[in-house]
Amino acid sequence: MRIAVITLVAGRHRHLALQQRGLVRGTRQPDHYVVVAMNDPDATDVLRGRLPAADTVAVPRTDEGGLPLAAARNAGADLLVFLDVDCVPGPDLLARYADVAEDGALLCGTVAYLPPPPDGGYRLDELPRLAPPHPGRPDPSEGEVLTGGDHRLFWSLSFAVTAATWRRIGGFCEDYTGYGGEDTDFARTAAARDVDLWWVGGAPAHHQYHPVSRPPVEHLDDILRNGALFRGRWGEWPMEGWLRDFARLGLVSHDIRTDSWHRLETADTARSGPYG
Repeated sequence: MRIAVITLVAGRHRHLALQQRGLVRGTRQPDHYVVVAMNDPDATDVLRGRLPAADTVAVPRTDEGGLPLAAARNAGADLLVFLDVDCVPGPDLLARYADVAEDGALLCGTVAYLPPPPDGGYRLDELPRLAPPHPGRPDPSEGEVLTGGDHRLFWSLSFAVTAATWRRIGGFCEDYTGYGGEDTDFARTAAARDVDLWWVGGAPAHHQYHPVSRPPVEHLDDILRNGALFRGRWGEWPMEGWLRDFARLGLVSHDIRTDSWHRLETADTARSGPYG
Protein backbone atom coordinates (compact mmCIF):
# COMPACT_ATOMS: atom_id res chain seq x y z
CA MET A 1 0.00 0.00 0.00
CA ARG A 2 1.34 3.38 -1.02
CA ILE A 3 0.97 5.86 1.83
CA ALA A 4 0.44 9.59 1.50
CA VAL A 5 0.37 12.13 4.33
CA ILE A 6 -1.66 15.34 3.97
CA THR A 7 -1.36 18.32 6.28
CA LEU A 8 -2.73 21.87 6.16
CA VAL A 9 -0.60 24.89 6.98
CA ALA A 10 -1.23 28.61 7.43
CA GLY A 11 1.78 29.69 9.46
CA ARG A 12 3.04 27.55 12.39
CA HIS A 13 6.19 26.72 10.48
CA ARG A 14 8.05 25.41 13.54
CA HIS A 15 5.25 22.91 14.06
CA LEU A 16 5.45 21.90 10.41
CA ALA A 17 9.21 21.40 10.55
CA LEU A 18 8.95 19.11 13.58
CA GLN A 19 6.19 17.09 11.93
CA GLN A 20 8.47 16.59 8.93
CA ARG A 21 11.28 15.43 11.23
CA GLY A 22 8.90 12.99 12.89
CA LEU A 23 7.88 11.54 9.54
CA VAL A 24 11.43 10.93 8.39
CA ARG A 25 12.19 9.01 11.60
CA GLY A 26 9.23 6.70 11.20
CA THR A 27 9.51 2.96 10.67
CA ARG A 28 7.48 3.47 7.49
CA GLN A 29 8.12 6.41 5.20
CA PRO A 30 5.34 8.20 3.32
CA ASP A 31 5.37 7.70 -0.43
CA HIS A 32 3.88 11.16 -0.84
CA TYR A 33 3.89 14.11 1.56
CA VAL A 34 1.38 16.80 0.58
CA VAL A 35 1.37 20.14 2.38
CA VAL A 36 -1.72 22.20 1.59
CA ALA A 37 -0.65 25.83 2.04
CA MET A 38 -3.53 28.24 2.67
CA ASN A 39 -2.23 31.68 1.66
CA ASP A 40 1.17 30.63 2.98
CA PRO A 41 3.82 30.92 0.24
CA ASP A 42 6.62 30.62 2.81
CA ALA A 43 5.69 27.02 3.61
CA THR A 44 7.61 25.83 0.54
CA ASP A 45 10.81 27.45 1.81
CA VAL A 46 10.44 25.80 5.23
CA LEU A 47 10.25 22.36 3.63
CA ARG A 48 12.76 22.72 0.81
CA GLY A 49 15.80 20.45 0.95
CA ARG A 50 14.45 18.32 3.79
CA LEU A 51 13.09 14.79 3.92
CA PRO A 52 10.53 13.52 3.33
CA ALA A 53 10.28 15.67 0.23
CA ALA A 54 7.00 17.59 0.19
CA ASP A 55 4.70 18.68 -2.58
CA THR A 56 3.04 21.99 -1.71
CA VAL A 57 -0.50 22.63 -2.93
CA ALA A 58 -1.58 26.28 -2.74
CA VAL A 59 -5.18 26.98 -1.71
CA PRO A 60 -6.29 30.64 -1.38
CA ARG A 61 -8.42 32.04 1.41
CA THR A 62 -12.09 32.57 0.70
CA ASP A 63 -13.42 35.93 -0.41
CA GLU A 64 -14.67 36.44 3.15
CA GLY A 65 -11.12 36.03 4.43
CA GLY A 66 -11.59 32.74 6.29
CA LEU A 67 -9.41 29.69 5.92
CA PRO A 68 -11.05 27.18 3.55
CA LEU A 69 -10.24 24.17 5.73
CA ALA A 70 -12.64 21.78 4.02
CA ALA A 71 -11.49 22.75 0.54
CA ALA A 72 -7.86 22.53 1.63
CA ARG A 73 -8.30 18.98 2.90
CA ASN A 74 -10.00 18.00 -0.33
CA ALA A 75 -7.01 19.23 -2.33
CA GLY A 76 -5.35 16.00 -1.19
CA ALA A 77 -8.51 13.93 -1.44
CA ASP A 78 -7.05 10.92 -3.24
CA LEU A 79 -4.52 10.38 -0.46
CA LEU A 80 -4.61 8.43 2.77
CA VAL A 81 -3.30 9.82 6.07
CA PHE A 82 -4.28 13.24 7.45
CA LEU A 83 -2.30 15.00 10.18
CA ASP A 84 -2.83 18.47 11.59
CA VAL A 85 0.24 20.66 11.17
CA ASP A 86 0.85 20.74 14.94
CA CYS A 87 0.81 16.94 15.25
CA VAL A 88 4.06 14.95 15.25
CA PRO A 89 3.58 11.31 14.23
CA GLY A 90 4.91 8.53 16.42
CA PRO A 91 7.47 6.29 14.68
CA ASP A 92 4.94 3.53 13.93
CA LEU A 93 1.93 5.69 13.02
CA LEU A 94 2.11 5.17 9.26
CA ALA A 95 2.96 1.49 9.56
CA ARG A 96 0.04 0.82 11.90
CA TYR A 97 -2.44 2.68 9.73
CA ALA A 98 -1.22 0.70 6.71
CA ASP A 99 -1.41 -2.62 8.56
CA VAL A 100 -5.05 -2.24 9.61
CA ALA A 101 -6.52 -0.15 6.78
CA GLU A 102 -9.60 -1.62 5.11
CA ASP A 103 -12.23 -0.21 2.82
CA GLY A 104 -15.24 0.95 4.83
CA ALA A 105 -13.28 2.01 7.93
CA LEU A 106 -12.34 5.43 9.27
CA LEU A 107 -9.14 5.01 11.31
CA CYS A 108 -8.14 7.21 14.26
CA GLY A 109 -4.99 6.91 16.33
CA THR A 110 -4.45 8.35 19.78
CA VAL A 111 -3.37 11.95 20.27
CA ALA A 112 -1.46 13.28 23.28
CA TYR A 113 -1.47 17.02 24.07
CA LEU A 114 2.06 18.08 24.91
CA PRO A 115 3.02 20.66 27.56
CA PRO A 116 4.92 23.78 26.48
CA PRO A 117 8.28 22.86 24.94
CA PRO A 118 11.41 23.02 27.09
CA ASP A 119 14.30 25.32 26.29
CA GLY A 120 15.66 24.27 22.93
CA GLY A 121 12.35 22.81 21.78
CA TYR A 122 10.92 19.30 21.83
CA ARG A 123 13.12 16.25 21.41
CA LEU A 124 11.44 13.55 19.37
CA ASP A 125 12.70 10.75 21.63
CA GLU A 126 11.08 12.42 24.67
CA LEU A 127 7.61 13.02 23.25
CA PRO A 128 5.98 9.75 24.44
CA ARG A 129 6.99 10.51 28.03
CA LEU A 130 5.69 14.08 28.12
CA ALA A 131 1.93 13.43 28.06
CA PRO A 132 -0.59 10.55 28.00
CA PRO A 133 -3.21 10.20 25.26
CA HIS A 134 -6.18 12.54 25.54
CA PRO A 135 -8.57 11.18 28.20
CA GLY A 136 -11.65 12.10 26.17
CA ARG A 137 -10.96 9.47 23.51
CA PRO A 138 -10.47 5.68 23.56
CA ASP A 139 -6.92 4.50 24.28
CA PRO A 140 -6.44 1.05 22.75
CA SER A 141 -3.32 -0.86 23.65
CA GLU A 142 -0.52 -1.26 21.15
CA GLY A 143 -1.61 -3.73 18.50
CA GLU A 144 -5.31 -3.41 19.45
CA VAL A 145 -8.06 -2.04 17.19
CA LEU A 146 -11.41 -0.99 18.69
CA THR A 147 -14.15 -1.18 16.07
CA GLY A 148 -17.68 0.22 16.26
CA GLY A 149 -16.54 3.61 17.56
CA ASP A 150 -18.75 6.58 18.33
CA HIS A 151 -18.56 8.91 15.32
CA ARG A 152 -19.23 11.89 17.60
CA LEU A 153 -15.72 11.39 19.01
CA PHE A 154 -13.99 11.59 15.62
CA TRP A 155 -11.35 14.25 15.30
CA SER A 156 -9.33 15.20 12.27
CA LEU A 157 -6.02 15.69 14.10
CA SER A 158 -4.87 12.25 12.95
CA PHE A 159 -6.90 9.88 10.80
CA ALA A 160 -6.60 7.61 7.80
CA VAL A 161 -8.87 6.20 5.10
CA THR A 162 -8.37 4.19 1.94
CA ALA A 163 -8.97 6.02 -1.32
CA ALA A 164 -12.14 3.97 -1.86
CA THR A 165 -13.45 4.98 1.57
CA TRP A 166 -12.63 8.62 0.92
CA ARG A 167 -14.68 8.49 -2.27
CA ARG A 168 -17.50 6.69 -0.42
CA ILE A 169 -17.69 9.46 2.19
CA GLY A 170 -17.30 12.15 -0.45
CA GLY A 171 -14.57 14.15 1.26
CA PHE A 172 -15.21 17.21 3.39
CA CYS A 173 -18.20 19.41 2.67
CA GLU A 174 -16.68 22.57 1.19
CA ASP A 175 -19.56 24.79 2.28
CA TYR A 176 -17.79 25.11 5.63
CA THR A 177 -15.32 27.99 5.84
CA GLY A 178 -13.20 29.05 8.76
CA TYR A 179 -13.09 27.26 12.07
CA GLY A 180 -15.30 24.44 13.28
CA GLY A 181 -17.84 21.93 12.07
CA GLU A 182 -16.31 20.43 8.96
CA ASP A 183 -14.78 17.45 10.78
CA THR A 184 -18.02 16.79 12.71
CA ASP A 185 -19.90 16.87 9.42
CA PHE A 186 -17.36 14.50 7.84
CA ALA A 187 -17.84 11.96 10.63
CA ARG A 188 -21.64 12.25 10.45
CA THR A 189 -21.49 11.62 6.70
CA ALA A 190 -19.24 8.61 7.28
CA ALA A 191 -21.74 7.15 9.74
CA ALA A 192 -24.64 7.78 7.34
CA ARG A 193 -22.75 5.87 4.64
CA ASP A 194 -21.98 2.91 6.90
CA VAL A 195 -18.29 3.68 7.32
CA ASP A 196 -17.23 2.29 10.70
CA LEU A 197 -14.95 4.21 13.09
CA TRP A 198 -11.92 2.29 14.35
CA TRP A 199 -9.57 3.40 17.14
CA VAL A 200 -6.08 2.15 16.32
CA GLY A 201 -3.57 1.35 19.05
CA GLY A 202 0.11 1.84 18.32
CA ALA A 203 -0.49 4.81 16.00
CA PRO A 204 0.15 7.77 18.32
CA ALA A 205 0.46 11.41 17.38
CA HIS A 206 1.76 14.16 19.66
CA HIS A 207 0.04 17.53 19.53
CA GLN A 208 2.52 20.37 19.95
CA TYR A 209 1.60 23.00 22.50
CA HIS A 210 0.22 26.37 21.46
CA PRO A 211 -1.95 28.83 23.39
CA VAL A 212 -5.71 28.47 22.98
CA SER A 213 -8.71 30.34 24.32
CA ARG A 214 -11.58 28.50 26.01
CA PRO A 215 -14.12 29.05 24.67
CA PRO A 216 -12.60 30.11 21.34
CA VAL A 217 -14.17 33.57 21.21
CA GLU A 218 -11.98 34.60 18.27
CA HIS A 219 -13.85 32.00 16.19
CA LEU A 220 -17.34 33.00 17.36
CA ASP A 221 -18.63 34.04 13.93
CA ASP A 222 -17.20 30.93 12.26
CA ILE A 223 -18.77 28.67 14.88
CA LEU A 224 -22.18 30.30 14.53
CA ARG A 225 -22.10 30.22 10.73
CA ASN A 226 -20.77 26.67 10.42
CA GLY A 227 -22.99 25.46 13.25
CA ALA A 228 -26.05 26.76 11.43
CA LEU A 229 -24.90 25.01 8.27
CA PHE A 230 -24.50 21.75 10.19
CA ARG A 231 -27.98 22.12 11.72
CA GLY A 232 -29.44 22.66 8.26
CA ARG A 233 -27.78 19.47 7.04
CA TRP A 234 -28.31 17.24 10.08
CA GLY A 235 -31.08 18.77 12.19
CA GLU A 236 -29.03 19.57 15.29
CA TRP A 237 -26.31 21.94 16.44
CA PRO A 238 -22.68 20.84 16.83
CA MET A 239 -20.25 22.41 19.31
CA GLU A 240 -23.05 22.95 21.82
CA GLY A 241 -20.63 23.15 24.74
CA TRP A 242 -18.94 26.18 23.19
CA LEU A 243 -22.28 27.78 22.32
CA ARG A 244 -23.38 27.44 25.95
CA ASP A 245 -20.07 28.94 27.07
CA PHE A 246 -20.57 31.87 24.70
CA ALA A 247 -24.06 32.35 26.16
CA ARG A 248 -22.67 32.45 29.73
CA LEU A 249 -20.29 35.17 28.57
CA GLY A 250 -23.19 37.19 27.18
CA LEU A 251 -22.00 36.87 23.58
CA VAL A 252 -24.91 34.87 22.15
CA SER A 253 -28.46 33.88 22.97
CA HIS A 254 -30.59 30.93 21.92
CA ASP A 255 -34.13 31.24 20.54
CA ILE A 256 -35.81 28.00 21.60
CA ARG A 257 -38.75 28.60 19.24
CA THR A 258 -36.61 28.56 16.10
CA ASP A 259 -33.60 26.70 17.54
CA SER A 260 -31.35 29.50 16.33
CA TRP A 261 -28.42 31.28 17.96
CA HIS A 262 -28.02 35.07 17.87
CA ARG A 263 -24.84 37.03 18.34
CA LEU A 264 -25.47 39.83 20.82
CA GLU A 265 -24.25 43.42 20.57
CA THR A 266 -21.31 44.03 22.90
CA ALA A 267 -18.77 46.77 23.32
CA ASP A 268 -16.31 44.70 21.28
CA THR A 269 -18.56 43.68 18.37
CA ALA A 270 -20.20 45.57 15.59
CA ARG A 271 -22.36 42.81 14.14
CA SER A 272 -25.21 40.72 15.41
CA GLY A 273 -27.77 38.46 13.85
CA PRO A 274 -29.53 35.12 13.91
CA TYR A 275 -27.91 31.85 12.89
CA GLY A 276 -30.02 28.78 12.27
